[in-house]
Amino acid sequence: MASVIKDAVSNVLGKIQGTATPEVPREPSAEEFQALQKKYTDAGQGHVFAFVEELTTVEKSQLFHQLSNFDPTRINELADKSINPPPAEQGAVTLEPLPEVASASILDSDPSDIQKWYEAGLKEVAANKVAVVLMAGGQGTRLGSSAPKGCFDIGLLSEKSLFQLQAQRILKLQSLIGGQNVVIPWYIMTSGPTRKPTEEFFEKNNYFGLDKSNVMIFEQGVLPCISNDGKILLESKGKVAVAPDGNGGIYQALVVSGVREDMRRRGIEHIHLYGVDNCLVKVADPVFIGFAASKNVDIATKVVRKRNATESVGLILLKNGKPDVVEYSEIDQETAEAKDPKQPDVLKYRAANIVNHYYSFRFLESIENWVHQLPHHVARKKIACVDTETGNLVKPEKPNGIKLEQFVFDVFPMTPLEKFATLEVHRHDEFSPLKNARGTGEDDPDTSRADIMAQGQRWVEAAGGIVITDGEAVGVEVSPLISYGGENLEFLKGREIKAPAILEREE
Repeated sequence: MASVIKDAVSNVLGKIQGTATPEVPREPSAEEFQALQKKYTDAGQGHVFAFVEELTTVEKSQLFHQLSNFDPTRINELADKSINPPPAEQGAVTLEPLPEVASASILDSDPSDIQKWYEAGLKEVAANKVAVVLMAGGQGTRLGSSAPKGCFDIGLLSEKSLFQLQAQRILKLQSLIGGQNVVIPWYIMTSGPTRKPTEEFFEKNNYFGLDKSNVMIFEQGVLPCISNDGKILLESKGKVAVAPDGNGGIYQALVVSGVREDMRRRGIEHIHLYGVDNCLVKVADPVFIGFAASKNVDIATKVVRKRNATESVGLILLKNGKPDVVEYSEIDQETAEAKDPKQPDVLKYRAANIVNHYYSFRFLESIENWVHQLPHHVARKKIACVDTETGNLVKPEKPNGIKLEQFVFDVFPMTPLEKFATLEVHRHDEFSPLKNARGTGEDDPDTSRADIMAQGQRWVEAAGGIVITDGEAVGVEVSPLISYGGENLEFLKGREIKAPAILEREE
């Protein structure tokens, strides 16, 4: 079944996104190899076979397998669009906030509405209709680590990784509902470099208490790297240089990996998708699920309020009448500084994108209808490659090639406004990204740790606990196994807790 699904999607996409090459792939027949070589030669990409006579049998088989996953004609089309992009659309671009009918805010919604969303979301979770998709393809390179970013310890007293924090939130949400039959399946998208270490990390930690059968680790696709004149680059004499296809590759990966089929088998109707680097993420948030389900939308996205007019963040807006993410660089100063007529102290354009999305399963069922329309974005990079004339490895000092990627939000403009919504949430409760090395003071391990500790202290104090602080000794780490979102902490009423502290058990 999985092969049928993969072939169907590959046909739609023109087979441009490759899958991992087996360490010892099947040796092709001479006829198969010649046919593939002719296909690439006819497309003007025959140079990828320049060193075939120097390869071992295994290396030759690996090259055959890798190249079989790509369509050189389709690659040429993408290269041409990248090198010679079509002229920009004429006319002024119109930007407007989403209408009130398509947006809501936790900051000023009636508490009774929030409670209704919460209860509705819990009901969907209890019915085993909610799944979680985690995008975890990034490495912690900026953090000084080659491990997957989800393995990173941000410096909490518990020394928990991002993966563990998120796994325990799933465990707690399942237990909040009660009953051993409540399951929130967790689908984790990795990349080539992060898949194996992610699998090993989960095995080593016994899946953090989750049932292994409900955790599925899969891999996003890759695209060939292309020279500035449109030629496929070789990483070595027997291997094409490739790069992950961006977080927008999630849509194809859900199908090719069999994840969507697994969701269908389980009866999933609602999907929460997010990025691994947000330590405060409310995994499978019942409020978010209930909000989206009650509006019967296909896509919903959480946003936080932009800090100020100059904060460099993408915004969820209506661009030419369609939902879209507009980057900071696309917005002029006057627009960025505009105030909301109804709230003069608030920016008019303030809905910052935090890569925290909801999808209906019915929408994911339609992937084949629109995935080929998603644009590819160009990133000009310095790409080490083999000179096909000399055979020497070239390490360029300036960008010599192109990496193509798609963005997860590229599908937003294809979504009818009546099927799209945003939910504004508190930044201090739900968004603290890990982007930079320790000591930078912004979006780094120290700010992530501080945000979790500050949240825990707010929860304890809201429950009637008394937190004793002294200088920089502040904050409380509340284990997700005790509380998912600040609930069930009544046992702390009247108790004094000396910061910094950690609460792992109810005692």
